[in-house]
Amino acid sequence: MPFFVFFFKALLVLTLFCQKLELQPLLFSVSRLLDRFYFRYFLVGSNNAETKYRVLKIDRTEPKDLVIIDDRHVYTQQEVRELLGRLDLGNRTKMGQKGSSGLFRAVSAFGVVGFVRFLEGYYIVLITKRRKMADIGGHAIYKVEDTNMIYIPNDSVRVTHPDEARYIRIFQNVDLSSNFYFSYSYDLSHSLQYNLTVLRMPLEMLKSETTQNRQESFDIFEDEGLITQGGSGVFGICSKPYMKYVWNGELLDIIKSTVHRDWLLYIIHGFCGQSKLLIYGRPVYVTLIARRSSKFAGTRFLKRGANCEGDVANEVETEQILCDASVMSFTAGSYSSYVQVRGSVPLYWSQDISTMMPKPPITLDQADPFAHVAALHFDQMFQRFGSPIIILNLVKEREKRKHERILSEELVAAVTYLNQFLPPEHTIVYIPWDMAKYTKSKLCNVLDRLNVIAESVVKKTGFFVNRPDSYCSILRPDEKWNELGGCVIPTGRLQTGILRTNCVDCLDRTNTAQFMVGKCALAYQLYSLGLIDKPNLQFDTDAVRLFEELYEDHGDTLSLQYGGSQLVHRVKTYRKIAPWTQHSKDIMQTLSRYYSNAFSDADRQDSINLFLGVFHPTEGKPHLWELPTDFYLHHKNTMRLLPTRRSYTYWWTPEVIKHLPLPYDEVICAANLKKLIVKKFHKYEEEIDIHNEFFRPYELSSFDDTFCLAMTSSARDFMPKTVGIDPSPFTVRKPDETGKSVLGNKSNREEAVLQRKTAASAPPPPSEEAVSSSSEDDSGTDREEEGSVSQRSTPVKMTDAGDSAKVTENVVQPMKELYGINLSDGLSEEDFSIYSRFVQLGQSQHKQDKNSQQPCSRCSDGVIKLTPISAFSQDNIYEVQPPRVDRKSTEIFQAHIQASQGIMQPLGKEDSSMYREYIRNRYL
Repeated sequence: MPFFVFFFKALLVLTLFCQKLELQPLLFSVSRLLDRFYFRYFLVGSNNAETKYRVLKIDRTEPKDLVIIDDRHVYTQQEVRELLGRLDLGNRTKMGQKGSSGLFRAVSAFGVVGFVRFLEGYYIVLITKRRKMADIGGHAIYKVEDTNMIYIPNDSVRVTHPDEARYIRIFQNVDLSSNFYFSYSYDLSHSLQYNLTVLRMPLEMLKSETTQNRQESFDIFEDEGLITQGGSGVFGICSKPYMKYVWNGELLDIIKSTVHRDWLLYIIHGFCGQSKLLIYGRPVYVTLIARRSSKFAGTRFLKRGANCEGDVANEVETEQILCDASVMSFTAGSYSSYVQVRGSVPLYWSQDISTMMPKPPITLDQADPFAHVAALHFDQMFQRFGSPIIILNLVKEREKRKHERILSEELVAAVTYLNQFLPPEHTIVYIPWDMAKYTKSKLCNVLDRLNVIAESVVKKTGFFVNRPDSYCSILRPDEKWNELGGCVIPTGRLQTGILRTNCVDCLDRTNTAQFMVGKCALAYQLYSLGLIDKPNLQFDTDAVRLFEELYEDHGDTLSLQYGGSQLVHRVKTYRKIAPWTQHSKDIMQTLSRYYSNAFSDADRQDSINLFLGVFHPTEGKPHLWELPTDFYLHHKNTMRLLPTRRSYTYWWTPEVIKHLPLPYDEVICAANLKKLIVKKFHKYEEEIDIHNEFFRPYELSSFDDTFCLAMTSSARDFMPKTVGIDPSPFTVRKPDETGKSVLGNKSNREEAVLQRKTAASAPPPPSEEAVSSSSEDDSGTDREEEGSVSQRSTPVKMTDAGDSAKVTENVVQPMKELYGINLSDGLSEEDFSIYSRFVQLGQSQHKQDKNSQQPCSRCSDGVIKLTPISAFSQDNIYEVQPPRVDRKSTEIFQAHIQASQGIMQPLGKEDSSMYREYIRNRYL
């Protein structure tokens, strides 16, 4: 029985039709002005190839209720045309009259965001424009570009309300065209590691699950016993989304139990970017996906700390995915991912913005001596990520007036209390580091210290890769590779545990720290796929510049969503190579952030509360804009008594702690199997044809519109255009040696030179944590590897003094380090025998004088005589043994020759069954 993992596709092209139930002959032609006479909406959805359709009927006669009918039948193209034709013909004003219509197209869309109701009737929100942003294993990820909000009840039954228009404006203040993403076939709410975990599920479990999921469509060949015989069944698996990162879950909740799951299209909010790293022509896709939590979501000063359920403000899960784009399949390709999290300090704290101060004072709202809210938060993290949980706290620790230090002291107390009850091997790791203090010091290198932390973190958590270690890694392992943590399985590696980074806002400092951890993890990912020889990446290489640009776009986007402005301090700021014009930009970003926090954050918070369903408008109750605070909306325990209390000592979920360090969500158990939907397909169905789904041979393609050619490329956008430059993306470049300088488009050559002077003349820090200039080295952990300019086996030592040219000096390394063996130890008898045969082959080569190489050595027809020059009788460079062909292949070839001559072979039983199954799936 073949096995295939397939994420069920939602319906791609949605067409909204209106049906008129008035059957009396009318003498006017139908137009949009007469929309009030139409009493049905028909929502018709199709797949990419437009060969399968589903139809929803939406009743427009209910003023405040949503009535949707789904017949759950899959229509062919011919069937849906006949259906719409009958609806059109049966509802015309007069039979056969021209210019009249009982059905017209209202809008075309790419997906349903959901249904929403305020004080009147329901609205349907449709995605009308999309743009491809990334591709993972042949699964496309799209960004919402535009939406359309359509009122469902017609004018004859509409009950108007004076405050309806204001609620619509508040709802539409959440710009769905700004950083909302969806995929028809890939679950964006889960990590790549979770999505590929179902590949390891035993086949017997899938067979048992399919007994509860029968094929829904009628099979005309069922009586002939052609189903699932001969191993023609294919299993498709779909997991329920992780609702914490789904932003339209409340909008789809009303139809979840009514319509087929193909209509449910879940969207996430955050960031998605993909770039192509070309390694000597080999394409490697680097993808960055950020999922913003929909729980306790809001703006900067209005959402701080955590709520009573353990959800924290500004919680974002960032995942970097590396894949070899030369092989697309999840089962045959090479994929790797690393996940990290940012989020506010999990305490009850807030800041009062009524004082109109740039930095409002931090206030602890509730006393929590037993760290109840922190326990709920870390219990969620144990369940999703496993152990260890590593906290990187970047807030200030020494201040003249207590401000950020209040959070540090409370967080230390909470972690200390929780750790005393956990098993020692699963305790929470707490790393405090005052990043602002190190930044102000001229003697300390911030990024070197962050690199030390990043190395220790990645070694503890490991990363995910879906293939076992390469043979070269086993034969010649790196010292860092042997110390790598995580879980090693026969099919690859799993990431166990997570890094949780926070400062006060979780914006500027957090993004730089996450970039350094991601850069360290990227080196391990490249090494695991056999693309570099050491798990180490240097700054000012094409690969790191490409990755840095991705992370800066990621940081700017998340900062705009939460803080109202782009990043103020970037990676270049902490490297101290930012241009002088960057200071004025930082001031403008600070002012923009202050203006947004002071004047527009309250309206944005109301919009988020309404969009996410935190607030439901109700007749007779206060409106959203009349509430003095939304505290009671986000803290449910203030409105009711909790039925049970969690233990103060055993604060974790028992099932979760049993399976650590593995995350409980990825463990194969009865509870997790209930979250999976298993369906059986025929192997010729279009839903599982990844080749046609990805390449779409039925569509006209243009190179200008091809996504893989339009995405950012290291060779086109970062590699220098100078002839003779080393094309390796792991070679260190000068700041001005790039196709698209990472210093910015507006910075000119003089600024770049000035930055090099500043970086080179900066005094090196004397501490052991920062051992070299930040513009030239990023390691700080292994002095022998510092200054290497590429990922080649022969390192090069580099020195830079002002504008002087860089001097290279080859360093001789021991033979053991270069080749993995020491030739002076002597060879084994088997190796010596092989080498002797190789020498004999060379000595037996036919030797000719220069005189014998004259034209006289040619035959009369001008063909050179080629004679064996080896002592072996066969398989030399001039003579090979003919391949052996089995009998079945010979018969197939002879049948092919006879077919070209008009002699056809009779079809066998298997061929007849295959053809009839193809006809059934394609046309019936």
